[in-house]
Amino acid sequence: MEVDYAQHRLRMVDGQLRTTDVTDAAILEAMLSVPREEFVDPARRALAYIDEDVPVASAGAGGRQRYVMEPSPFAKLVQLADIRASDFVLDVGCATGYSSAVLSRLASSVAALESDAVLSQRASATLSRLGFDNVAVVEGSLAAGYPSEAPFDVIFIGGSVEQVPEALFAQMKEGGRLVVVEGAGNSGKARVYVKFDEIIAGRSVFNAAVKPLPGFERVRTFEF
Repeated sequence: MEVDYAQHRLRMVDGQLRTTDVTDAAILEAMLSVPREEFVDPARRALAYIDEDVPVASAGAGGRQRYVMEPSPFAKLVQLADIRASDFVLDVGCATGYSSAVLSRLASSVAALESDAVLSQRASATLSRLGFDNVAVVEGSLAAGYPSEAPFDVIFIGGSVEQVPEALFAQMKEGGRLVVVEGAGNSGKARVYVKFDEIIAGRSVFNAAVKPLPGFERVRTFEF
């Protein structure tokens, strides 16, 4: 029997997003319009709309498992970013490209940064096939950002990190926002940073347990 993915998207929005204080109409519409099932492994399509992070396969270097983020924390982070139609967004850790597809419905253009060669090629192919023409996928270090195209109005970090590197803060435009989950597991906190008058200030907004991104581990120093 053919699966009605549009109905699954509607249930996701009504049952997972609206019930967790995602109220921005543009975000709800974007997540209704983007076919999430196209961005997960074919064998996991039935799991595309569950309220958990969905693993995605990659043969890339490093061996770190990657995921399509759970819908509710993803949407809440996007809402926190307060994306406007004129914004240029850097999506750090785009994986298979789902996050970039949603962001592209809200922003003027998206630079989708991915360190895993297999995933970046997959994201580029899927986004192109589905007609997301205002997204450019680039391969490179996630922690280094994309300085050649900076500054950005919004920097979205698509997974939890131990710390945000200065390289990413340096790529924020005046008035720009950076959203991220800092901390591992249930200790994770969604934070938004804003830049005004060359000063960057951040605040914690809600608890969020999302899967970590590689390359953001805190540098350990020897202590006596």
